[in-house]
Amino acid sequence: MAADVLGAPVDGAISIDDHRALLAITIGPQQADLSFEQRLAHEQGWELGFAKRAVQEYLRFAYLCVHAGPCTPSVEVDQVWHLHLTYSRDYWGPFTQMLGQTLHHGPTQGGEAEDTRYEAQYAQTLAAYTSVFGRAPPADLWPPAKERFASFPHQRWVDLRKHTLTSRRTLALIGAGLFFGGLALGWSFGTF
Repeated sequence: MAADVLGAPVDGAISIDDHRALLAITIGPQQADLSFEQRLAHEQGWELGFAKRAVQEYLRFAYLCVHAGPCTPSVEVDQVWHLHLTYSRDYWGPFTQMLGQTLHHGPTQGGEAEDTRYEAQYAQTLAAYTSVFGRAPPADLWPPAKERFASFPHQRWVDLRKHTLTSRRTLALIGAGLFFGGLALGWSFGTF
């Protein structure tokens, strides 16, 4: 990774050279058997291609944090940030040097005022993204603010060795199958 500091947006947009340099940033040792992107995909249960895209969006987010005021990440981008913080030598070394300032990660203090602040800040982040990068952020990694914050109270870290995850849709299909199967069985024995 180059030691040059990325420049500020010119006329509200990132320069092509700075955008290329931003997306060329690598996280973690490149000779590792388990790359940063592979670890991210494994830990989050994502496809590798999705994890790679999430890393690119995280890098764009970091740039926005420096040049567009306070920003709030999407859930997916926040997961990349959390993992990057564990690569502390990389995070506090070359990455911070290239951004030109440190980025600290602070959690919410909770409460309605904080909820309102972070939701508004997230909407501002989406608007800044569009302005600085010249296109809307990808919706699968940057959902609308209402959608992003609707899921927050329902998120949990789950140890898959101890728990089985089944979607509500799958449970509904199983329930419907059992119900109609029971009806058919009862019908065949003449109990209905």
